[in-house]
Amino acid sequence: MTAADANTPPSSRTRVRREAHRGLYDKATLHAIVDAAWLCHIAFADDHGVHCIPTACWREGEYLYIHGSNGSRMLKVAEAGAQVCVTITHLDGLVLARSAFNHSMNYRSAAIYGTFEVVSAEHKAAALDAFMERLAPGRGGEARPGNSKELAATTVLRISLAEAASKVRTGGPNDDEEDLDRAVWAGVLPMALRPLPPEQDRPATGVVAPDYVSEWAHQARRCHVDEVAG
Repeated sequence: MTAADANTPPSSRTRVRREAHRGLYDKATLHAIVDAAWLCHIAFADDHGVHCIPTACWREGEYLYIHGSNGSRMLKVAEAGAQVCVTITHLDGLVLARSAFNHSMNYRSAAIYGTFEVVSAEHKAAALDAFMERLAPGRGGEARPGNSKELAATTVLRISLAEAASKVRTGGPNDDEEDLDRAVWAGVLPMALRPLPPEQDRPATGVVAPDYVSEWAHQARRCHVDEVAG
């Protein structure tokens, strides 16, 4: 992809119009936003109206994957070939300006357009294994894998990332020049999703916390220390 391609929206409906300078169309930015997400929101329409439903997601290559029960209304509509819009948003901070009108938020977001396709039965288990590894690397080798009945009751879909756009805001407030001398605190209140201490279910004798749980606990302690120090 050339630099020009990276700055060109793949379709008219992916073009960022409001604050167009914040629109990004390169794969690296899109992949980073998707990979940092645990959830996405899927907007679709059916005979009952328009819906927007959150669901777990993960990326493999140039596709975003979702899964759920065969009875899911959303999955049935998506499986039938309905046009959808998948969105992901990470809120990074509240931007406090010197004037009420110029307050804003820092964020990383993505919108993906198109249709889902069904992941075939022979690849379904592998796709779900990839999701398990996304949740906790190494977990797939410890938990009981899905059996034939569970796999048969599950639908896995994927949507291409080819028609997508990212939009990102960073930095401080954009105040009007005449407001810069106002005696008002201005700046950013950062925020982030962070780990908390693990909560073990029904502790069992001889069960040792795996590395990914220990690392989670370490990250939680480190975040707590940083908060206290800050």
